[in-house]
Amino acid sequence: MEFRIERSALTDAVAWAARVLPVRSPVPVLGGLLLDTEIEGGRLRISGLDYEASARIDVSDAEVLRPGRVLVMGRRLLDICKVLPEGPVECAVEGSRFTVSGGGARFGLSVLPLADYPALPALPQVRGAVDAELFAAAVADVAVAAGRDDTLPALTGIRLGLDGEAGTMTLAATDRYRFAVRTLPWKATAPGESADVIVSARRLTEIARSLGRSGLVSVALDAGSAGFEHAGMRTTVRLLEGRLPRHEKLFAMQDPAVAVVDRARLVEAVKRVSVVADGDSPVQMTFSRPDASVLLQAGYEDDVASQRIPAELEGAEEMVVAFNPAYLADALAAFEEPSLRLLLLGAGQRAMITGGADGTGTDAHRHLLMSVRPQLI
Repeated sequence: MEFRIERSALTDAVAWAARVLPVRSPVPVLGGLLLDTEIEGGRLRISGLDYEASARIDVSDAEVLRPGRVLVMGRRLLDICKVLPEGPVECAVEGSRFTVSGGGARFGLSVLPLADYPALPALPQVRGAVDAELFAAAVADVAVAAGRDDTLPALTGIRLGLDGEAGTMTLAATDRYRFAVRTLPWKATAPGESADVIVSARRLTEIARSLGRSGLVSVALDAGSAGFEHAGMRTTVRLLEGRLPRHEKLFAMQDPAVAVVDRARLVEAVKRVSVVADGDSPVQMTFSRPDASVLLQAGYEDDVASQRIPAELEGAEEMVVAFNPAYLADALAAFEEPSLRLLLLGAGQRAMITGGADGTGTDAHRHLLMSVRPQLI
């Protein structure tokens, strides 16, 4: 094997494939990246995998002098790529070493045994495609509500629901204290295509962030894995077992009070008063219809903070709710609309945040929070 390529192109490709490599593995070859070259088209393919995920990227702008395959330690190769001088890089297999040289610098890496390397999993059946930019934003919005407790694996995932008839993709995540849902357009390969699976929130966030922000992402699913493909990049991830609670009944709120508030002002106010919200101390919000405002308060005893900002309230003269400040900040940060609409049932009950003053946010994004009991300020 021998090829030439620009240092930046090689670094980007190696970094993308190396995302899935395990930090530690009892199987040494799983720490490797497989480099495969073909003279026709000057294609360089870099692949990596662990027990949960795989990644493969095709780079078309390599000058292939000798075709071949080689397996080398992926993270070590990435470290080398990062310190190489800018400009063209020459890579070759020389005996039992893989050499990388450019700008007067030269590195040699030991070659791992190809015979011990498992086959890369095939891409599952393609079910349709979704806009790359919308998909990345939607995954980021709902991932904040996913759980972190590995003893409850399903809650660490994002529900991926596909509805070919309606032409929608639904992403949802919950840790039992909050529930985020976002719906976006989806182009199914066939009108009847549908699915309902759970993908690791951490893995899906990495995938969506890395696939690029233009064009369409192909989404593939089978009984045990999900696959995503975009612009020469292909990745698979093992599905999580179990199911998330259905959000439809939780999101059906009967006769709530409705508050409308400027998003930027609310974000800044929450950030400001949360400075004194230690431990489990909540941020209390008192909406007043006569005053057309909301008073935010946090802290207790001598360390307290408050700020009043404009807000409209319908359905009640006053409404007092309180939230975990970190959960509230995460929820607000996931919206981009100038105004937010809050559906409120009262202290200790559910509260719904949607984008847009009329509740018809363009991204069909909804975030449910459990209000806690307010503390005396």
